Order: sequence, then structure tokens, then C-alpha cells
Amino acid sequence: MNAGCEPGKYEPGRLNVPNLERTVDRAQKEKVVEELGQIFESSGVVVVAHYAGLTVAEMQDLRARAREVGGSVRVAKNRLAKIALEGKPCASMADLLTGMTVLTYSEDPVAAAKVAEGFAKDNKKFEILGGAMGGAALDRAGVEAVSKMPSREELIAQIVSCIGAPASNIAGAIGAPASNIAGILSTIIEKAEAA
Repeated sequence: MNAGCEPGKYEPGRLNVPNLERTVDRAQKEKVVEELGQIFESSGVVVVAHYAGLTVAEMQDLRARAREVGGSVRVAKNRLAKIALEGKPCASMADLLTGMTVLTYSEDPVAAAKVAEGFAKDNKKFEILGGAMGGAALDRAGVEAVSKMPSREELIAQIVSCIGAPASNIAGAIGAPASNIAGILSTIIEKAEAA
């Protein structure tokens, strides 16, 4: 009989080691808790939503939308997510982790909220519960408000256009007198040649 077999549970050709299975399971759970902890610490925003009734294709669509803006989607056991939240600035978000929940998160402080809001408008089965932005807990209205803020890329584009506009105005102002003088000289030369 194999070592570790329970009496009456012996299966030929299989090593029955229940303690090994529990050890592997515990190690996997610890790894998930560590990964979730990193998500909660490093994300600019985390949105928690119920996803009951979504199809695999709809979940793939959500993941694709999040990937497009540098975000991610993660389904995790609520109990493990609550353990990962312990001691984190956004620990108050643990109250949202009930039922079938999915996390949408991004390093950009608004990207995941924009994705979640857009997806919720297209899929009524996706119900946003709230989330966290840094250490601040967000309710449903808070996630919506964050989603309406400009993203990092939009802010950069606005700053660049603000910086670029004065420079082009200066170049235009400097170039204008020269083009006016050139136009006047051209008119004088044309009149002189005609005479």
C-alpha cells in the first residue's frame, strides 16, 4: 500500500496524498493573495462590479477594452481579495466584495473607471458597485464621476496643445511683419516695372 493512503481509499496506479494537495492549494491561495495585494497597491483605480449572467464573449470584450487602455480585469474569490486588502489604504473597499465580483483596474487613475462605465452602459448584467482610487473609497456615483475625468493621455494632449499654441502665435507674430514688408516691396517693384 502507498504511503499516505487512507484505508479503503487505495486506487491502483495513483499515489493518494491528501496533505500534499492541501499544501499545493494553500500555496496557490497565498500566491493569489499576493497578486491581489500588488493590484490594490499599484493601481490608480480599482472598480468592483457584479458580473452574474455575462457570457464568456462579453467577459472577453471587457478584458479587451481594459487592455486597450492599459488596464486589466480579474475575477477573484472575495475571501482572498479581502485578505489581500488587509492593511492597504483602500481596505474599506472590502465591503463591496460580496457575490460574483470582478475587479477592473488600471495604473492610470481613470482608465479602468471609463472602461467599466462604458461596458456597464452596453451590458445591463454588469453592475458597478464602487471601488477605490488610491486610498479613497468610491461608491457607485464616485466611479461615475472618476470616469468623466480626463485620462492621462487626454491631459497630456491638452497640456501639449496649451504649450504649442503660444509658440505658434509668437512665430506668427514674428513672421507677420516680414510678410507684410515683403508684400509691400513686391507691390512697389511691380509698380516700378509697370512704369
